[in-house]
Amino acid sequence: MNKKELLGKRLRELRKRKGINQEKLAELIDVDPTTISNIENGKNYPSMINLENLLNVLDCSFIEAFDFEHKNSAEDLISQITNKLKNNPDKLEDFYKIVMALTK
Repeated sequence: MNKKELLGKRLRELRKRKGINQEKLAELIDVDPTTISNIENGKNYPSMINLENLLNVLDCSFIEAFDFEHKNSAEDLISQITNKLKNNPDKLEDFYKIVMALTK
């Protein structure tokens, strides 16, 4: 998944967390609803002014908006986890305990 798609998914997540639909968000930042849709679907990056307005309405920081590593594909996440475990074999037992606790 490319960065544009990841940003779009993250902004959608933040919008939904605020309980705002795309139409309302578009109204609040004075853009067409298709602009929001295209951003969230990873077709377009938001302009800087739209990004600033989005962050204000969604009440989040720039850093928070670009915190989308958890939105990677399952394959990417598994690969990252596998690499962490290979580089930290002493943490394998701890990791196992956490996974078992989360999946009960």
